[in-house]
Amino acid sequence: MQYGHFDEKNKEYLITKPNTPAPWANYLGSPEYGAIISGNAGGYSFVKSGANGRHLRYHFNSNDEPGRYIYVKDLENGDYWSGSWQPVGKDLDQYQSVCHHGTGYTNIVSDYDNIHTESLYYVPLNKTYEVWRMKVRNDGTTARKLALFGFAELTNNNNYEQDTVNLQYTLFISRTYYKNNKILQVINENIPEEQTWRFFGAAGAEVAGYDGDRDTFLGEYRSYGNPASVANGECSNSLNYNTNACGALQINVELQPGEEKEVAFLLGQYDEQGASEILSHYKDLSVVEEELEELKAFWHSKLNRFQVQTPSDNLNNMINTWNAYQCFITFIWSRAASFQYSGLRNGLGYRDTVQDIQGIIHLDHEMALERLRLMISAQVSNGGGLPLVKFDHNPGHEGTPDDPEYVRETGHPHYRADDALWLFPTVIKYLNESGNWDFTNEVVPYSDKGEDTVYGHLRQALQFSLDRMGAHGMPVGLHADWNDCLRLGAKGESLFVAFQLYMGFKIFMEIAQNKNKPEDVAWAQGLLDELDGNIQKYAWEKDQFVRGFTEDNYTIGSWENEEGKIWMNPQSWAVLSGAARPEQARVSMDKVYENLRTDYGTMLFYPPFRKYGLPVALMALFNASTKENGGIFSQPQGWLILAETMIGNGDRAFEYFLNCSPASMNDKAEVRKLEPYVHGQFVESKDSPYQGRAHVHWLTGTASTVMVSLVEGIMGVQPQKDGLRLNPCVPSDWTEFSMVREFRGKKLNIRVENNNGVQKGVSRIVINGEEIQGDLIPVTQLAAENDVLVVMG
Repeated sequence: MQYGHFDEKNKEYLITKPNTPAPWANYLGSPEYGAIISGNAGGYSFVKSGANGRHLRYHFNSNDEPGRYIYVKDLENGDYWSGSWQPVGKDLDQYQSVCHHGTGYTNIVSDYDNIHTESLYYVPLNKTYEVWRMKVRNDGTTARKLALFGFAELTNNNNYEQDTVNLQYTLFISRTYYKNNKILQVINENIPEEQTWRFFGAAGAEVAGYDGDRDTFLGEYRSYGNPASVANGECSNSLNYNTNACGALQINVELQPGEEKEVAFLLGQYDEQGASEILSHYKDLSVVEEELEELKAFWHSKLNRFQVQTPSDNLNNMINTWNAYQCFITFIWSRAASFQYSGLRNGLGYRDTVQDIQGIIHLDHEMALERLRLMISAQVSNGGGLPLVKFDHNPGHEGTPDDPEYVRETGHPHYRADDALWLFPTVIKYLNESGNWDFTNEVVPYSDKGEDTVYGHLRQALQFSLDRMGAHGMPVGLHADWNDCLRLGAKGESLFVAFQLYMGFKIFMEIAQNKNKPEDVAWAQGLLDELDGNIQKYAWEKDQFVRGFTEDNYTIGSWENEEGKIWMNPQSWAVLSGAARPEQARVSMDKVYENLRTDYGTMLFYPPFRKYGLPVALMALFNASTKENGGIFSQPQGWLILAETMIGNGDRAFEYFLNCSPASMNDKAEVRKLEPYVHGQFVESKDSPYQGRAHVHWLTGTASTVMVSLVEGIMGVQPQKDGLRLNPCVPSDWTEFSMVREFRGKKLNIRVENNNGVQKGVSRIVINGEEIQGDLIPVTQLAAENDVLVVMG
């Protein structure tokens, strides 16, 4: 069943049936102020941290409530509804709703009983509060008297756990006041240095009534769908004291036929003076449209740096808007706050964030650089990475996973084998995109002590693995090696990390060569040759690479095994790293296709673990075909697509994309459940009775890996030190497609002809009327704007 559709022109997804199989969400705000909202206005908000800055409540794993509700009450006939379909939930035969999820805003348009409303939600650019603007219009033939009720359920403590669990404390430290069109909430009023202020105010009309006490507004034994104050047609002017707080403001409006009025509700963590200044800014509500356009311009200017027009609307919508926007959201919030992540991770995962950076480098390399510096400063002086980089990270003064204080603060007592090795593909992407190779000379502190150049940090990342090699001459798995459920330990070895290290050596050699350091090139080459020999000797089995070796020398991912016989990642990463010989790449990738592919994506491995489990195969705790236990884990789908493009299989790469693309499930939303415009963490596979059902939306490294595979793999746009390589790998039935790409301040309008129906291979490139040799356009040949013809064949 289809519940909505893409609007590529406006870069929106329109939910046309509000009874979606799960809450379909959007993100508003910035790292300073975060907000998540569903198509029915459910969701929550926080300042900086979902764990320690929460001020709107949300009930996880429940009915998508509460949220940012605006109720409408007919004061004459007694009927009432909400600007979003929920929470009142009127009969959909009579109530019509279209939710426009856009880039940084959501606008819910509804019609009921000849009343048209538009409820716009957004966080103004570079601000730390949110705006709910409702337009209400009388489409009937008689005058109407209405009451509008804006409602926000406020937390009684900024700390999410304290607010929801420690009720013997948090209920008794909060109270509300009403002053000048706004509810003011203060927490810890009697301790000035501990005070927290919030406000919920109205602009554009005078408040006719208010409630600051949630229980009074809702009434006894009532719900968000039938709150007492709305049902009664008036607020009680209540204020909380030793109870739950809320902000509820009533505004009465009279509308002649055809007349439209608008009001705005504003929410943020400000005291009375700050709140009054914000409300005064909205005396003239025309500022809302100005801020909305500013918000669109900000995001669209980033997304427009790379746009495509291909025969596939599915791919166009994902590259041009939704995969790109999801990359920015995961970049900003890592795994901190969604409808599954409740906000308790008070920081950035190291490996998550370094990978997330890759997804936005081609769209905003300056924003990427700021975060990349942060992550390099979270590298420990021994070369490893901090598992969690706190929001208040203090380089040079942090503990390490060996340090009890760090462990107490973060709950992360172990090093992971893969963390710092992610720096190599991310740093080289930044260097090639920006041309700023001097960045390798920049001095950045380590997290615990000392400092080094970026180049030195990279060498130390290699050394971390070299200091921790196992019996087969490959890196040990430590606490994890990307797959958190595979615990190979201090002696067991990981092929995944071996391929990462292989890639790291190659990238380090490229950088060392650029810096004219032949001794470092020779050092890395010798180690690379040794690693290569060990991989070929111990890790290749007939037609596949194994996954790793346990401390007692059991082979994970052997064709002789009963469970976990073949794994996707070793095969794709053998290709990505360059370790696979051409014939190995062909036969191992064929085996993945034959044994792991499904219509909903490719399984991480198969068969799932049922017998072989702890302490190594922690994934055996999960049901079969779920998460890491033979499920369709989504992040590796991007690596698989990219690997197929590297060996020239455009048809297969595109098939893999269609299998895993959320947009492919737009007309099967009842199967997928999650939003059809963003990737989830995993999809249930063939041993599940619910094959195709997706889980854990938005905040997943899938956004980055798939974006890179589409941009650099299928579309073939590959920045290099001296220019831009164009080498697409596409389905053989694509005869023509086009791209717009900004690169180092230059604009390229690229048209690709593929009249011979090849999957990969460029026969000639013409730029501004001049043919060039090869597939690399030198940066010196780029004008401010360029017309480029690429002929495949």
